[in-house]
Amino acid sequence: MVWLILGLILFIGGHLIPSVPGLRDKLIAKFGLNGYAGFVALPSLIGMILIVVGTSAFRGAPADIKLWTPPAGARHLSFVLMFIAFVLFAAANFPSKIRDVVKHPQVTALAVWALAHLIANGDLLALLLFGGLLAFAIFDRISLAVRKVKLKAPATGLGGDIKAIVIGAVLWVATVFWLHGLAGAPLL
Repeated sequence: MVWLILGLILFIGGHLIPSVPGLRDKLIAKFGLNGYAGFVALPSLIGMILIVVGTSAFRGAPADIKLWTPPAGARHLSFVLMFIAFVLFAAANFPSKIRDVVKHPQVTALAVWALAHLIANGDLLALLLFGGLLAFAIFDRISLAVRKVKLKAPATGLGGDIKAIVIGAVLWVATVFWLHGLAGAPLL
């Protein structure tokens, strides 16, 4: 459990650096843009590794107690939410109507991803991992709005939306039918 919690702290902490007023500008002035990117990326990368290690060690351990029983249909709802999360994640990379409406689709994708996993699982591991990431995503989305982070140029057609849906669908299929099994949590 320690590795999981430490990983979450590092991952979320690295991503919180931009939300501290003035810190981004100070770090860029002192270390340059690449140095600043390192301040965000390095703890996040180490955190991600520790999350994977901690999750693998914690899954099925006696400390991973069942806290609630997911409601009927939660797994099916989770599949739908995950499709939405992947499309949102892809939409962040293209000028699209989806990005224009959602404003920050990558953060929203993280929130939807975490919510999908939280409602489909009822154990302590899910609460720590997905609850923590959901809380971070909500905080970050609010922070982006408060800081009035500039949005990318609006979409001029539907090409970006089509790309986001196709790429999101491919990622969703790959995750459901292959990657989740590789991670030790097969869905089918």
